[in-house]
Amino acid sequence: MILRNLTIPLLVYTAALALATPAAAQTLDASARGEIEALRDGDMRKLAVLEAPAAAPDTVYLGPDGAETTLAGSDGKLRVVNFWATWCAPCREEMPALEALQAAFGGADFDVVLIATGRNSPEAIDRFFAEAGIDGLATGTDPTSALARAMGVPGLPVTVILNREGAEIARLVGGADWNGASAHAIVAALLER
Repeated sequence: MILRNLTIPLLVYTAALALATPAAAQTLDASARGEIEALRDGDMRKLAVLEAPAAAPDTVYLGPDGAETTLAGSDGKLRVVNFWATWCAPCREEMPALEALQAAFGGADFDVVLIATGRNSPEAIDRFFAEAGIDGLATGTDPTSALARAMGVPGLPVTVILNREGAEIARLVGGADWNGASAHAIVAALLER
């Protein structure tokens, strides 16, 4: 049963990758992919750079303000989107690094987007942030995990990088040091494109 529950979302995600729009595919050419792959070091070696960008689904989640939103609705920013949960130990370990990444690059061209996936009460989220010392990030929620399923998220944490057009260009499964030199170099290189 668990395998079937994971298989369908992964098949949907694979199909979305194969059907990525040509316009989105033009935003990260072979040279750029090679440059990003060469910058991967340490934890960032787990970052998989897609051959062609995949449009994010129109699946609704609740933004930090509680309003319905989608990842497909691009605001022209490069976004590092982290799927996490309050019960996830690797999520707790990497959250300060994600906050530091936002502090280093956040602004008109870049955002770290957090999405608490599954059952995460507001009280549990507040407690998680307080215990982890997080005060520079807000989180959206995906209470039914509909967005996580649509994105083919097999477990937590998973972090995807969306280009300015709202298409996925890279993915990292598991926790990582998003405040390390390699992560900073990758984000800086993508912002220059």
